[in-house]
Amino acid sequence: MRIVFMGTPDFSVPVLNALVNAGHEVCAVYCQPPRPAGRGKKERPTPVHARADALGLPVRHPVSLKGAAEQAEFASLNADIAVVVAYGLILPQVVLDAPKQGCLNIHASLLPRWRGAAPIHRAIMAGDEATGVCIMQMEAGLDTGPVLLRREVAIETGETTGELHDRLSALGSAAIVDALDTLPTLTATLQPEDGVTYASKIDKAEARVDWGLAPVELANHINGLSPFPGAWADADGDRLKLLKAVASDKTLPAGQVLIEADKMFVGCASGAVEILAAQRAGKRAAPVADMIKGWTPPTQLT
Repeated sequence: MRIVFMGTPDFSVPVLNALVNAGHEVCAVYCQPPRPAGRGKKERPTPVHARADALGLPVRHPVSLKGAAEQAEFASLNADIAVVVAYGLILPQVVLDAPKQGCLNIHASLLPRWRGAAPIHRAIMAGDEATGVCIMQMEAGLDTGPVLLRREVAIETGETTGELHDRLSALGSAAIVDALDTLPTLTATLQPEDGVTYASKIDKAEARVDWGLAPVELANHINGLSPFPGAWADADGDRLKLLKAVASDKTLPAGQVLIEADKMFVGCASGAVEILAAQRAGKRAAPVADMIKGWTPPTQLT
């Protein structure tokens, strides 16, 4: 098929690779514009932009698709279909209608649960037992379109957003190839009105650890915010990022630290969590057994 691909971050790159490897003609790649990054604030292309350049594909990165000129340029591509995954811009109706078979979105949740910007984070933070990807026919509403295909996976105990992100990216890549191969046979199923939840964008203010949470809730919170923005606590005036955790059967006062056989436990409401990975200020993220070599953690985190 002649495809316009629209995506921006790392999550989208395997999908672009899968479409090219499946033999589809990617006639254009749309992504967010380069942004200043690093100490020198030099403009850096997005992951999709960089990969498209490596593949020799034409790249467009308009700041908006609301203008008549951009919409006409999009329509002139004469695409069979557009594949959209974590693009970052709203598509006006005229853009949605331009490809012959419309626009398909790969969404990283089991719709209608977790519509919106941060479905992977929110699924883990909420303690969901399962999630997945949906191939959805796009319409003007926020992730409201009918679903053509869905794939479900279990969320593993202690799994972080970063880990689940990679699994869902691979799952979505395979799912969109399957969907395009069988498109005439797929039935578009309207999303039910019951069960709708919204995955609001992660606010950095959510990242400070609340030791008043129960062990499972706290572990989910830590894992859901890992690797970005990273849940954190104060460790004698330094910020300690907690990047992976599981509920423990130990019982400790809230915020109290126990180091036992290269393991780190921290108390919380009605129990404790075991911290499996963390990052000290100015240091790299590391498994706890490595992090505590040559460093004695404080007895209390706040």
